[in-house]
Amino acid sequence: MKIGLVGTGMLGNAVGLNLLKSGFPLTVFNRTKEKTKELEKNGATVVSTPKEVAENSEIVIIIVKDADAVRQVSFETNGIIHGKINDLIVCDMSTINPLKSKEISNKFSEFKISMLDTPVMGGPKVAISGDLVLMVAGKKEVFDKSKKLFDCIAHKTFYLGKNGTAHAVKLAMNLQITMLALAISEGITLARGSEIDPKIFLDILNSTYFKTGMSENKGYKMIQDKFEATFTLKNLKKDIQTISETAHSHGLELPLMEKALQVYQNAEKDGFGNLDYTGILAYIKKINENNRSLDSSD
Repeated sequence: MKIGLVGTGMLGNAVGLNLLKSGFPLTVFNRTKEKTKELEKNGATVVSTPKEVAENSEIVIIIVKDADAVRQVSFETNGIIHGKINDLIVCDMSTINPLKSKEISNKFSEFKISMLDTPVMGGPKVAISGDLVLMVAGKKEVFDKSKKLFDCIAHKTFYLGKNGTAHAVKLAMNLQITMLALAISEGITLARGSEIDPKIFLDILNSTYFKTGMSENKGYKMIQDKFEATFTLKNLKKDIQTISETAHSHGLELPLMEKALQVYQNAEKDGFGNLDYTGILAYIKKINENNRSLDSSD
């Protein structure tokens, strides 16, 4: 099965390395060619356009920033549709608005191309070992045809039905990530403000029912101001904006999410965007230091 990959950022690179390790022939494209170097070194064929990816693939995986980027690599000049071969399948692993995903799927169908939503949970470290959690939506027969690929990418796959559904669940999952990152950050901040070692806070939290993978795996790095990005703060902010758009399109009010969006927007504006999303702690630390400075100057 010949696989194509459009978008080789942190997640795309890791997915690609796993596919190569598993023996899949891989053709890749990225606007910034430098980001394809590791994949090329490990056996991938690097091409200059998404069209060429499609020409050399049975399944094309898209992992790009947003719905506009998906449309660009799919439908514009030298896009995927212009390189279509028989029975081409497109798997969109980007995180995008479910309604826009349906529109994109319908557009692909005009060119007799089947599209599946295939967003994932888990970062580059689990992607490289094929241990992602995969959510899939689209035609069941297309899902079944792609199962061999999905079994390589993920240790658990959920088939969720019609197009758009998987992206909706992905957004609901990223809402959990958002709130957990803020809760841990504010817990650490409160412990520090109370002159308590934040490690004690984490040790107790992780001894209870309320522990999470984030508190166990990222919490201790957070208190050491280690925010090496596996998923950047600015990318999570982008996803929170998408959550907000999706909620509004359904007439839903998510008050804590709107507050979280404001906090993440402010953090990005203040220069924290390229940190890991848990770097929201560094932003909260800064605003508290600024507040203390103002209080001392009164």
